[in-house]
Amino acid sequence: MKKSVLGFFYLSLGFSCAVKGQSIDKIIAPKEVTRIEKILSADDMQGRRTFTPGIDKASAFIESEFKRIGLQTFNGAPNFRQEFSMTESKAVTSKITIDGKEIDNTKVVAFSYQLQVSLTEKNDISVVKINKGDNIGQKFNEYYNGTKSVLVLVDASFNAVLADIKHIDRITADPKENTVLFVFGVSEATTFSIDLKNTISKKALNNVVGILPGKSKPDEYVIFSGHYDHLGVGAPVEGMPHNATDSIYNGANDDAAGTTAVIILADYFKKLNNNERTIIFTTFVAEELGGYGAKFFSKQMAPEKVIAMFNLEMIGTESKWGKNSAYITGYEKTNMGAILQRNLEGTAFKFYPDPYPEQQLFYRSDNATLAKLGVPAHTISTSKMDSEANYHTADDEIETLDIDNMTEIIKAIALSSSSIIGGKDAPTRVDTTQLR
Repeated sequence: MKKSVLGFFYLSLGFSCAVKGQSIDKIIAPKEVTRIEKILSADDMQGRRTFTPGIDKASAFIESEFKRIGLQTFNGAPNFRQEFSMTESKAVTSKITIDGKEIDNTKVVAFSYQLQVSLTEKNDISVVKINKGDNIGQKFNEYYNGTKSVLVLVDASFNAVLADIKHIDRITADPKENTVLFVFGVSEATTFSIDLKNTISKKALNNVVGILPGKSKPDEYVIFSGHYDHLGVGAPVEGMPHNATDSIYNGANDDAAGTTAVIILADYFKKLNNNERTIIFTTFVAEELGGYGAKFFSKQMAPEKVIAMFNLEMIGTESKWGKNSAYITGYEKTNMGAILQRNLEGTAFKFYPDPYPEQQLFYRSDNATLAKLGVPAHTISTSKMDSEANYHTADDEIETLDIDNMTEIIKAIALSSSSIIGGKDAPTRVDTTQLR
């Protein structure tokens, strides 16, 4: 069945069955997908957490693959590493007193990028509340992402989320001067004093970026991306219902699968050697920390020159529709999905709109930064976000992936993007006035 479907791919799209003497089946093949996926999700990568030896090892592997394939570096860089730095803050000491009572530090979560902070009710700091029944996520983001210093009194009914908030990394690419302090279980604050001491350090990290120059339209770009970071190593009891002795969050599906696809597609298009537009292949770092790699990358791009972005995220399992299917986040925002499906006319593969709109996936992955600038930037995924059993657990290992189906998805992406790569189609732009 697979061979007959692929045979129709070649005929309906006018693709030659051979690419420099090799069929697409030999370039995009389960054996090669397995090789790359197995290396990226291996235990010795230690979960590829940002700022660990594991992420450096993953970067080195991706760089070696880009070099093997024969990609060029981005903007004439000396290597495939697109380097930038972030600022990390770690609390040394904290003493919080409210209405004459010292607060238990286990009930306090502070976010500050200053070496030392001393604030009282007489300073420029506001007292706000998150009351019982409020939307804790919305309120948290409002204060956490704000620019003003605030003391946030959180109702005790939200104590269950305290551990999650404490787990948030104090690291950013754009450190602010304000302080945001969440205190749980305190309802009033007439007088208070806040004393914090932090250690502040700069940390280097990098995306991995390679390009394949376009023949007739070199200044028009098509991007294929995925993120290569994951969650690292956790406690042996964290989120592991099926494998309680394992502490490595391998991230085989999230997102070694997307990174594998980027490498495979780079190899395919390099051997095809007929791209009219320049193709940029990039694997982002620090997606799990807040999409910082994609944000830095986007600042290096002129958005009007980016014709389309294919962000590949968690394509290693079957979608809710089964095999030969995937969904596109923000499907309704451009006609890119319609172009891709038209290029697959007569085949068994189907692209669907995102079936989980309530989860706002269009804004939660590495496509979001460029999409907000008007670029037709979408994430392609198969993850069942309402029931993906291994999502963000240590059970996300290569054995849980459907490699054959994943291979077919990569082929479908390669073939459906042909008219965009070839300079014939340009998806409509995202209407930024309609974005939230």
